[in-house]
Amino acid sequence: MRIGTPLTKGATRVMLLGSGELGKEVAIELQRYGAEVIAVDRYANAPAQQVAHRSYVIQMTDGAALRALIEKERPHLIVPEIEAIATDELAKIEAEGLAEVIPTARAAQLTMNREGIRRLAAEELGLPTSPYAFAASADELKAGAAKVGFPCFVKPVMSSSGKGQSYVENEGGVQAAWDYAMSAGRVERQLVIVEGRIDFDYEITQLTVRARGASGEIETQFCDPVGHVQVKGDYVESWQPQAMSPKALFRARDIAKKVTDALGGRGIFGVELFVKGDDVWFSEVSPRPHDTGLVTLVSQFQSEFALHARAILGLPVSTKLLAPGASAVIYGGLEEKAIAFEGLDRALAVPGSEVRLFGKPESFQRRRMGVALARGADTGEARGRAREAAACVKPVSGK
Repeated sequence: MRIGTPLTKGATRVMLLGSGELGKEVAIELQRYGAEVIAVDRYANAPAQQVAHRSYVIQMTDGAALRALIEKERPHLIVPEIEAIATDELAKIEAEGLAEVIPTARAAQLTMNREGIRRLAAEELGLPTSPYAFAASADELKAGAAKVGFPCFVKPVMSSSGKGQSYVENEGGVQAAWDYAMSAGRVERQLVIVEGRIDFDYEITQLTVRARGASGEIETQFCDPVGHVQVKGDYVESWQPQAMSPKALFRARDIAKKVTDALGGRGIFGVELFVKGDDVWFSEVSPRPHDTGLVTLVSQFQSEFALHARAILGLPVSTKLLAPGASAVIYGGLEEKAIAFEGLDRALAVPGSEVRLFGKPESFQRRRMGVALARGADTGEARGRAREAAACVKPVSGK
């Protein structure tokens, strides 16, 4: 793999579409290998923009604006980091040979729309999933919920980090779930998915890497499974490794490989799965680093961000575990245009701990502003340390 020098005519240019905390770590890893990084987001001073060579603010759902920027910058590689992107335009750009989309434009189209990825997994690949239905109106949602049964989950087909998701216990909650989904969807399309609840023991993220092996061919490697806790669709805690039976682990990786093979391309994929005993169900997949995978910053020799950067650039990867680790989210807790943090010294005094504050310019009550990380002799100790460190960090007004 030939990599040029940043800010020269021969630079290897990588454009990030979405510049949040995950994109920030990817940008740093790409720069370790000499790539020139261009960070794009819908608001200024997003985390990855703070470390990139150049940054832009555009509405990435605006296909014309997206194309104009790509034609201006001429990136070699385009790396989507969020759902709200004009993926049809990306497909045209890739087909015209203007840039390579990671992992592929088709993967971006399918996975950034819950309808596309669910139909691929359940209807084309025949993978086990929860019962589901799609609805384009409150009345259709009522019928779909009755079909899959109560309790159920309602989600916009395009959203992220739990936005617009509802847990509906009975018919009386359907209208409110529809209204909430419409308020939080990422595009102007009135469509939701309603999913029946699966009685699972735990849920995991199977981080799956498609990268060039020694032969030059694309090979699939798996990280140790990541366990996590979600509240209203948003992760609050994760740990690695998650203990699983050999049969469940085999099934999880078989599902992950089938899905990622179908999507193709290079890079890391976060495959979300439900597990009960030896049984495994597919839930969702992200064709990029996963928020629950922040734990790999302390648990693996190469974090999910390093794996993504290496795979993108055609470099060798290793998914080897370093030590049991855990992460715990640090929320904003305040509605502030400027925010500061106290207690970082106490957090870092916790044995085996690390803290990452993302540098987001504006705080909301439930906005993820940072994460506490910790290693331990086992995941139980690591989880306790991560929670303790996170509790030490106190958001305060930065004014």
